[in-house]
Amino acid sequence: MSVAAQYIPAAFSLTAVGVWGASDFLGGVGVRRANAFLFTAIAHLSGMVVVGALTLMTNAPFPGNASLVWSLIAGAVGGIALALFYRSLASGNMGLVAPVAAVLGAAIPTIVAAFSEGFPGYRHLVGFILAVIGVWLISRSEAGGGRPEGLGMAVLAGIGFAGFYLCTHQAGNASALWIAVCSRFASLVATGAFVLFGRQFRAVAAPVLGIAMIAGILDITGSAAFIRASQIGRLDVAVVLSSLYPAVTVVLARIFLHEHFSRARTLGMFAALAAVPMIAG
Repeated sequence: MSVAAQYIPAAFSLTAVGVWGASDFLGGVGVRRANAFLFTAIAHLSGMVVVGALTLMTNAPFPGNASLVWSLIAGAVGGIALALFYRSLASGNMGLVAPVAAVLGAAIPTIVAAFSEGFPGYRHLVGFILAVIGVWLISRSEAGGGRPEGLGMAVLAGIGFAGFYLCTHQAGNASALWIAVCSRFASLVATGAFVLFGRQFRAVAAPVLGIAMIAGILDITGSAAFIRASQIGRLDVAVVLSSLYPAVTVVLARIFLHEHFSRARTLGMFAALAAVPMIAG
């Protein structure tokens, strides 16, 4: 493999970082003015339609039965996780809850790989310790404060993201675009069910609708980039590099929302983000 080819998986992963980070920022902003599951369903629908049309134009082969099943499972898990994550971003602090979800989403697949492929190495263990310290600093109570709102949902979202990573990897080497589209179909069904049965369907303001559509297109683009990275490179590397997306979310939140953190929680945020590349580096 040429030197340039070695960086192709990383390029796909870093593409996912950029678009996922921007998508999560938009999601956190949009859900502040709309129901989380309704917003996510709209995002999934828009992303599925746009990338689905692109997939048909490329004449990519449709996945086999096994790949299709894993794609649908990934979508159902990931769709609910994304809705919970958007809700946590809206109710809590973007710069705090995003790293928690990212660390859990990266750590769980790495632990699974450790059991299936052997001892992960001392660098991974240092990353785990650093991640635990970061999460503790982020979530610990402060004087007059308490646990950050939205942290519990961020934890659930991180577990769901890990499930999405593992399931899409099980989908094999089928078309990354088709895997992304099929998973988004399942995500749409899952989040749409919450909207319908929870009677959460209501009018959405035009600006929020636009935000949801853009967030959905960015999110599925990131998913396709991640899937391709995991297909042509190592899963743990693709997961960990892609999990750096909170850095983009944090930067956007500081620029546009002027978010500020206490010294301890700021240190925890950077510790959590620093742990991500160490976990599977």
